Amino acid sequence: MMASSVFVSSFNGCDGIGRRRFSTSGGKNEASLGLCATRTSSSSSRSSFSGGRRRRFSETTTTKCVLANDKDISNNKTPGKNKKQHTVVMKFGGSSVADAERMREVANIVLSFPEEMPVLVLSAMGKSTNNLLMCGEESLKCENAEDVSLMKPLLFVKTLHAETMDVLNVDKETRREVNELLKKLEQVCMGVCLMQEVTPRTRAMLVSFGERMSTRIFASYLRTRGVNAKQYDAFEIGMVTSDDDIENGRVLPETYANMKKSLTLPDGADPQISVVTGFLGRGENTGAISTLGRGGSDLTATVIGAALALEEVQVWKDVDGVLSADPREIENTIPMPFLSFDEAQELAYFGAQVLHPQAMRPAMDNGSLRVRVKNSYNIRAPGTVIGHIDYNSSNGKSGDEGERMDDWLLTSIVRKKNVTMLDIVSTRMLGQYGFLAEVFAVLQNNGISVDVVATSEVSVSLTLDPAKIWSRDLAQEELEKVQRELEDVGTARVAVSNGHSIISLIGNLERNNEIMERAFKALKEAKVHVKMVSQGASKCNISLLVDDAEGQKAASAIHEEFFGRVGFGKNQHLPGM
Repeated sequence: MMASSVFVSSFNGCDGIGRRRFSTSGGKNEASLGLCATRTSSSSSRSSFSGGRRRRFSETTTTKCVLANDKDISNNKTPGKNKKQHTVVMKFGGSSVADAERMREVANIVLSFPEEMPVLVLSAMGKSTNNLLMCGEESLKCENAEDVSLMKPLLFVKTLHAETMDVLNVDKETRREVNELLKKLEQVCMGVCLMQEVTPRTRAMLVSFGERMSTRIFASYLRTRGVNAKQYDAFEIGMVTSDDDIENGRVLPETYANMKKSLTLPDGADPQISVVTGFLGRGENTGAISTLGRGGSDLTATVIGAALALEEVQVWKDVDGVLSADPREIENTIPMPFLSFDEAQELAYFGAQVLHPQAMRPAMDNGSLRVRVKNSYNIRAPGTVIGHIDYNSSNGKSGDEGERMDDWLLTSIVRKKNVTMLDIVSTRMLGQYGFLAEVFAVLQNNGISVDVVATSEVSVSLTLDPAKIWSRDLAQEELEKVQRELEDVGTARVAVSNGHSIISLIGNLERNNEIMERAFKALKEAKVHVKMVSQGASKCNISLLVDDAEGQKAASAIHEEFFGRVGFGKNQHLPGM
């Protein structure tokens, strides 16, 4: 199933956003919306394949999508005309709103679902955030206001937003507001120039301009297309964060009631698309603009979804959902219909581009909210549901997990590169207590994070992730210092080795014997040597450590074993069966 294909098969007759609904009439839809033609065919033997499992279905809905352009939809009314409140949250990242053309495409996507009344959460345009941070750094090098006004990052931000407003023909009030924000941005840079200091509070203020401008421009553009759209700054409608880390603010509980009050439409109000800034909040006591850290826009979306008691938050990307592996390294990857939150967290932790674990917490804490990863280039593909598992149900499945079949085996394979391994051997471990506590105290004192741990009676092996510690590789002298301190913990012998890859197998560990058997069979045939094995405490992850040089070969061999050479098509076989 290719993202660029015009025809997409929807599992079980999913509607445009992947919910279970079956349509048997294409002509009516095509005539009334000018968007999609749906046709139905019957088959008793067709199967869909995913992660070592097979699904049979008797009917297939095939949808031909034609996105509306400005001319097609300029006379349409606001989506959700029969709805009283917002029905879904749609989040679009920076690449989705990178320029005027991409904003047009996002508007087409939103207006292609007339049955929904969405809240839109947007990131800053394209490379705006990086350039805004560079504005702060470059301002330190300036000597006067003229130098500040000529900084390349500042000129980039100004030009991008000015050109986008021109192309999209935004209204005069929006143009005035955005120009005021650009003026204030330059004033903040001038302040940095004079004070010769960029504080965390200043950086949070600088990057906030990106979302504040992108949402204003997009809401105005929707209005030019006949849509009732209103822009909101999240920090003005109740996104309250802790003050202890202004750049990585923790969302406080009162936020949910605040957001519900702000985004709930009054009785009898006209349908409205609400466009909200992602990534931003306001400090509880300081009142300063804060940022939510990595994955902040996704977190904004899930907080709003939980606050409004919605069923679904959609995160729009450029792939058909969460894939079985990294398509940049492995061929014939396929999208996963379903992930549990635990699985998604493991994938994100080990480097997969899913959602940041922090962003999943509001949905995990809300028993009815699920997250769906969708493809902005293939809008009728059902995407991947990240949802709940009801362990108390009779068959172990909730409504969300209904996407996954009983013979499910493996969900995804993810590889983390550039991993350092420590092997610690000490006879002090034998029958003693406190040894591991001393080992981890050394690592804590050196600010080092541990990924994977495996222990025996007299040894412990663990992996370090430099990406979590420094923006560069672990320096040799730093490793030698850690090694010396660990050797001082009793009579420990410590060996340090670099250049490893962690291959994580995310799946159904109730069948871990089968997973391990087949994975090691594939690695044996590929002649890959495994140096360490660890099963995660989450019960959905098995991690294998191999040399970096063999990492891609190892992941490819395991992927072929479970998912096959061809996921769909003429030469398909049953992966994982």
